[in-house]
Amino acid sequence: MRGHVTEKVDVFAFGVVVLETLAGRPNYYTTEDQNKVYIFEWVWELYEDGQPLDMLDPRLEDFDSEEVLRAIKVALVCTQGSPHQRPPMSRVVAMLAGDVEAPDWVPKPSYITEWQIKGGGDTSYMSSEVNGQSSSEPAPFLGSVIDQGR
Repeated sequence: MRGHVTEKVDVFAFGVVVLETLAGRPNYYTTEDQNKVYIFEWVWELYEDGQPLDMLDPRLEDFDSEEVLRAIKVALVCTQGSPHQRPPMSRVVAMLAGDVEAPDWVPKPSYITEWQIKGGGDTSYMSSEVNGQSSSEPAPFLGSVIDQGR
């Protein structure tokens, strides 16, 4: 925001990558009316509604829901608005490994609330489709990686 790159920018980016990986979707997509929907807005809505696991890529069939929930919480902590609220990467790794407990509750970043008040972050139209594609198909950016692993 102030033109200074810090380790906390990397923590934020890591949180977004974790969410993209779990959801099998890119960071954002543009709706027909040219609004951008960011993945962390959508996941926050699901988290607040008590349905965070609904963000998972439907192609994931066998997973430990406690581990996935831990990863979601860690990603949400990483995407906090203030860099001072984001943990250092050493703590992120410890939380993901289960060596340190992930927080029971994660506060919603102020930037999401501000976007919603200003009308820039309406996530009510977020569905299981991205750019008209069903999420049962690999997201375009993952297709080549997934195919290579088969």
